[in-house]
Amino acid sequence: MTYTCPMHPEIEQDHPGECPKCGMVLEPKTPRMVEEDETEIRSLSRKFWSALVLTIPVLILAMGHAVPGLYVDSIIPRQIGKWIEFVLTTPVVLWAGGFFFARAWRSVVNRSLNMFTLIAVGVGAAYFYSAVAVITPGIFPDSFQRNGEIDLYFEAAAVITTLVLLGQLLEAKARSRTGQAIKALLGLAAKSAHRVRDGREQGIPVQEIHKGDVLRVRPGEKVPVDGVITEGRSNIDESMITGESMPVTKVAGEKVTGATVNQTGSFLMRADRIGSETMLAQIVEMVAEAQRSRAPIQKLADTVSGYFVPAVVAIAILTFIVWSIFGPAPAMAYALVSAVSVLIIACPCALGLATPMSIMVGVGRAAQAGILIKNAEAIEITEKVTHLVIDKTGTLTAGKPEVVSRVVGTSGNERDLLQIAAALENQSEHPLARAIVATANKEQIELREATRFESITGGGVAAKLDGKLVRVGKEKFLSDARVTIPDELKNQARTLQDKAQTTVWVAIDGKAFGVIGIADPIKETTREAVRELHAMGLKIIMCTGDNRRTAESVARELHIDDFRAEVMPQEKIDMVNTLRSQGAIVAMAGDGINDAPALAAAHVGIAMGTGTDVAIESAGITLVKGDLMGIAKAIRLSRAVMHNIRQNLFFAFIYNAFGVPIAAGVLYPFFAILLSPMIAGAAMSFSSVSVIGNALRLRRLQL
Repeated sequence: MTYTCPMHPEIEQDHPGECPKCGMVLEPKTPRMVEEDETEIRSLSRKFWSALVLTIPVLILAMGHAVPGLYVDSIIPRQIGKWIEFVLTTPVVLWAGGFFFARAWRSVVNRSLNMFTLIAVGVGAAYFYSAVAVITPGIFPDSFQRNGEIDLYFEAAAVITTLVLLGQLLEAKARSRTGQAIKALLGLAAKSAHRVRDGREQGIPVQEIHKGDVLRVRPGEKVPVDGVITEGRSNIDESMITGESMPVTKVAGEKVTGATVNQTGSFLMRADRIGSETMLAQIVEMVAEAQRSRAPIQKLADTVSGYFVPAVVAIAILTFIVWSIFGPAPAMAYALVSAVSVLIIACPCALGLATPMSIMVGVGRAAQAGILIKNAEAIEITEKVTHLVIDKTGTLTAGKPEVVSRVVGTSGNERDLLQIAAALENQSEHPLARAIVATANKEQIELREATRFESITGGGVAAKLDGKLVRVGKEKFLSDARVTIPDELKNQARTLQDKAQTTVWVAIDGKAFGVIGIADPIKETTREAVRELHAMGLKIIMCTGDNRRTAESVARELHIDDFRAEVMPQEKIDMVNTLRSQGAIVAMAGDGINDAPALAAAHVGIAMGTGTDVAIESAGITLVKGDLMGIAKAIRLSRAVMHNIRQNLFFAFIYNAFGVPIAAGVLYPFFAILLSPMIAGAAMSFSSVSVIGNALRLRRLQL
């Protein structure tokens, strides 16, 4: 098991621990479906509540005199009270907050100063200064005294420790929630299956399934693994991978995906992909990898943080020196308060959390909507896309030919036309023949027996059906056989061809009977998706290897801005590179092997999950359903995530820009306002919580 830091994914080790750069607890790199380990949350919770219980009396003893009607000094003499403060504060700082000092020491050893460096220095200075003042007050000069007493800062050390613990506890709970998307995906997997061998069924755990096993899936059960239906048919709820609630009808020969839910019929399936090969496992791994990745915008936060901590230490030292020289009596006490406040309020935890929290939540939200993001860079770039280069087949269209039109002559009807054509095409392996037979099966048309079957390459097929000679094929195939074709039927066929449909003619005993129009139909959601993408300001360019007439028809119907037809894979890359050289931010969407090079060449590649593995590997974003609406959703998500990150960075930067000078005491000469270390600690924790809370809003994003 490899463990990595959620904020610094380059940090990896083979055992649990803490990040040497930021001190954050390392998390497992490989997602597992185990009972959630809440050891860290329980430990922080125990320390926080213990610290809170001990801190409240310390705060009352130290600040009680400022509360009207509360005469603490008359009940507990100051000489006794300061020892009580010392005893109660010690476990708060050294036990509950002890890991602050351990992490700070590691940051110094690794030369990677972080928020725990500042916290440990600030809290340590307040605590150890006060402890020495209680144990050996005589070593301090008179300049440290006020009314014969040395000021103590046990309450500051205790309250700051408690507040930081609260911030760490809330952060740990928030990080746990960001992983809910992966936990939910892992929880979808089936736990058991019914294996069929030698006519007998046996219940087995999913882990014992082997490739090639025949499995029975009953109504209401989850499909155990990825495979193909070998017998039976059913309606399957695929919402876990597509986000769509409508069930999909599956018949023998069609693929099914593990973790989808069988609704109505019972069927047998052959296991093709098991374990880490299943789509669900690949989705989980991709989501986890993306959540660990770093967006380019994070480099800004990392660069600032690299200079920020040393700068803050320098400001704190300068603040201490200036106050000790020019501050009011007791000057050293004021100097210490101001220096500690600077160290505490300037903790860069909000800055460090700003980007990774938004990325983690955003990637998880995308996965729930069927959008798989390979890395954080894809999120950042997608927001800026100006041009979308898109393939036609399998992206705008369904990717497989279907019967879309039927035209019959004066005698007969459309059902007879399809039945006659399917009877002959049932013996052919041509893709158009398969489309005709599939439509006949879908409409439950009985396939009659054809005899004396003959196939003419490049023309069509001929056979005897009920004693009549039937020909099915191209118009030229019929003309060469001197088949009579009425002009009206020819005109109707031309109309179908103008709509980019391939025409298949049917003739009986030398007379044309009808025409079947076959096309790759446009996906149902494509038109709405194109409208949405245009509304977002994108220019859409269709780039396809199909013929010009078909491409022009599709482009005209969908109102696509521009199109290129009959292009080779290299020409798609050239188009992407040309657009990039003109300053466009290019997204390429496709699903085939021929699209993979262009997907890799674009600023961001978007693969249809229904396409080839090589296309998916080349893309930064994969749409599980293979639906163009997913592109609009991905852009909407990208814009929301980047807006969220900028809000977080603004919170972090503006907070430090105002907080550090106030903590240093710039307002004291004008308004006599000096920021207490306790207030600084509360503000520091609030900044981190505000960033976490803002990032978690993305979980409710409507796509």
